[in-house]
Amino acid sequence: MSDGSASGPGASGVREGALLVVGDVVTDVIARHQGPLASGTDTGAAIRTMPGGAGANVACWAAYRGSAEVRLLGRVGADAVEWHERELIASGVRPCLVVDPRASTGTVICLVDTGAAAERTFLTDSGASLRLEPGDWSDALLDGVIWLHLSGYLLFSESGRALVAEALASARARGVPVSLDPASAGFLVELGVDRFLALAEGVDVLLPSRDEACLLTGLPDAADAAAKLSRQVPLVVAKQGADGALVARSGAVSAHVPAVPATPTDTTGAGDAFTGAFLASLLTGMEPEEAARAGCRAGALAVERVGGRPPQRG
Repeated sequence: MSDGSASGPGASGVREGALLVVGDVVTDVIARHQGPLASGTDTGAAIRTMPGGAGANVACWAAYRGSAEVRLLGRVGADAVEWHERELIASGVRPCLVVDPRASTGTVICLVDTGAAAERTFLTDSGASLRLEPGDWSDALLDGVIWLHLSGYLLFSESGRALVAEALASARARGVPVSLDPASAGFLVELGVDRFLALAEGVDVLLPSRDEACLLTGLPDAADAAAKLSRQVPLVVAKQGADGALVARSGAVSAHVPAVPATPTDTTGAGDAFTGAFLASLLTGMEPEEAARAGCRAGALAVERVGGRPPQRG
């Protein structure tokens, strides 16, 4: 964990160097349908294929928010590596993609109800994305890096957990702060809360959703959950969707940041947008509370777009 020095998660001042994101790169098939799905027959939908993945989305939103250099370590199949590399580069991200010799690129089918909340349901084939392994890691990946962000999806495979252990050890050895997004309440249930918290030991910043924070603590109130988590992790920023975000440190909530009004079209990737903008803002010298405001602004922009990525540069 951070010792509270100038490199810690709550320290102000611009940090010079790169943000390294390690996580999933997938292909999103987004189906926006009106009303309930009709079982056993057809349901009309507007369908688009887009680049996605929580880790990749975070990296793209960090670059969009203005982080000086953003790198992404992920694993894809040979079927889509060139497309994903082009899309990442167009978003200002430097891709470090490992091509899996056996698995195809992960695919997520996003079923988005076009009602007022634009809520989504995921059908996930993780494919190559969860096959990142310690052999894909090198200490050299941290050269010039001032912040490491880990997608929680890495913790949902044995090889990913082993890679996380190596990455955390490397970051601690270099004094590089580390953030973690739990990623999925559904997968957290399968992994187990105690196991997740043990794996997260040494992380400086935790960025759970409301459901994830409550699940990790067993508490029904998001503020209580964030406060409890901040006794284990120095800085907790709990994403609340339309209710904004909570910032908690040292066992107490220090700020409740309101959401930015938006008309939802597709909530896919809104949490990733928040995380990417929050991290980029933190690295420009903002205090966590102000960085959370930038995260809320990015989240509002994200829900008004289809897909999990920001507008491309230029």
